[in-house]
Amino acid sequence: MTHTSPSPELLARLVCPVTKGPVHYEPASNSIISPRAGLAFPVRDGIPVMLPEQATKLED
Repeated sequence: MTHTSPSPELLARLVCPVTKGPVHYEPASNSIISPRAGLAFPVRDGIPVMLPEQATKLED
């Protein structure tokens, strides 16, 4: 399965909706990672789904 990553321009503008802190794209899981919140937000068809209820908790 191939993943479409978000554009660099979009990634530069994203912040975590929970902490308002920085996020980064993780290609291996095709998700946007918020280290401060400990959440991974899914990316679907190149579009980050930045809804807390759609995020998964990161493992410690």
